[in-house]
Amino acid sequence: MRNILPILLLMFFYIGCNNNPTTKPSESSNVEKTTPIEDETKIILNSNDLMQFDKKVLSASPGQKVTLTLNHTGRGNKMIMGHNFVLLKSGVDVDIFARKAVQARDTEYIPEGDEMIAYTKLIGGGESVTISFEAPEKGIYNFICTFPAHYQLMSGQLIVK
Repeated sequence: MRNILPILLLMFFYIGCNNNPTTKPSESSNVEKTTPIEDETKIILNSNDLMQFDKKVLSASPGQKVTLTLNHTGRGNKMIMGHNFVLLKSGVDVDIFARKAVQARDTEYIPEGDEMIAYTKLIGGGESVTISFEAPEKGIYNFICTFPAHYQLMSGQLIVK
């Protein structure tokens, strides 16, 4: 009987330390888990007194909420060196739109019409503005600053894929 006790203790120790499962895994553990596309993307776009955006390409997924913050890191007054962000619909001619924008001084260079997806107000040095919009369908969309003569340097693309 004395010899059985150590054997029983060893058996209990072995059974207790066995990491093999005693039951079959459920079928759901074999299903590949996918990560959904994020519902929102946050973009920070900086502009400066040299008439530049710090990014030329932005990206989003179709239908995704885009929260864009435009910062003016320069010192220029908005009436002299103001900046904005204007996202144009697909197929809009940037040159024609920019010429219309120059005529819209009273509305901070945002012309009337339905050619825009989203836009910010005009900001000066040290200011920031944040907007939110829904990313359009797959495609490439131009964005510009519509302050007079800025769009040729201050432009880029939102790629929605």
